[in-house]
Amino acid sequence: MHIRRIVPDFQGTAPAASKEFYENVLGFKTVMDQGWIRTFAAPDNPTAQINVMERDASAPVNPDVSIEVDDVDRAYAAAKQMGCEMVHPLTDEPWGVRRFFVREPNGKVLNILTHR
Repeated sequence: MHIRRIVPDFQGTAPAASKEFYENVLGFKTVMDQGWIRTFAAPDNPTAQINVMERDASAPVNPDVSIEVDDVDRAYAAAKQMGCEMVHPLTDEPWGVRRFFVREPNGKVLNILTHR
């Protein structure tokens, strides 16, 4: 399986201040803004990203890390076969991703996704 990118997901309570910080202090660009989640990317390396979210609008918890894969259905099947705890079912989201949340052995919630 090919991993396309790994993005840390930070819970935020000050979206305007976060935007100002990442853009003005680090030079990041806002590459996605859904209101409840913003993705910031380094201008010289667009795959170096950070997600800041207040509350995931379509899942029961905020993930700790988002991992983009080339075959999310295969990853979902493998996680289910291992008996992993599914925190959020495999879902096609309206903003163009197919994803599921799984709890990894250390207790972290992973958002496994692919862009459609």
